[in-house]
Amino acid sequence: MSWLPFFVAITALAFVAQAAAITAIYFQFRRTSERVERIATDLEARVVPILVRAQILIEDAQPRITSVIADAAEITYLARSQSQKLDRVFTELLDRFRLQLAHVDQILTGALETVEDAGKTVRRTVLGPVQSATAVIRGIQTGLEFFRSRRRHRGNGGHASDQPDENLFI
Repeated sequence: MSWLPFFVAITALAFVAQAAAITAIYFQFRRTSERVERIATDLEARVVPILVRAQILIEDAQPRITSVIADAAEITYLARSQSQKLDRVFTELLDRFRLQLAHVDQILTGALETVEDAGKTVRRTVLGPVQSATAVIRGIQTGLEFFRSRRRHRGNGGHASDQPDENLFI
């Protein structure tokens, strides 16, 4: 017996099975393709009006968007120029403030020097004579005490030469 016809028959059956499978796949692919095409057509029918509306909205909003962008650029320019003006004003204000502080410092320094000179003059003209007068009065008091103490010692029978030198010191 020869196995060749048997293998030919099996090969023919396999070939027929493959042809049937390919045909089934083809018909299934065709049905799937038709469904995808219907879905795509349906989707296109639904999306196209939305895209048309979006395009109309964008075209309608484009001048507004352009206007908003132009306004934002102008606001930025104005804000920048105002901040520069404000910077100049503050710089000038600080410079003036510094000058006024220097002027106030000079005035206060001059006033304090004048007060100090007046104090020195008061000390020299008032306290100097007062100290001299105080010294003279103390000298007179010491002299009077010296003479009083001498009289007491003479009245007690003592001599003036017996007094210690402490009473003579002024």
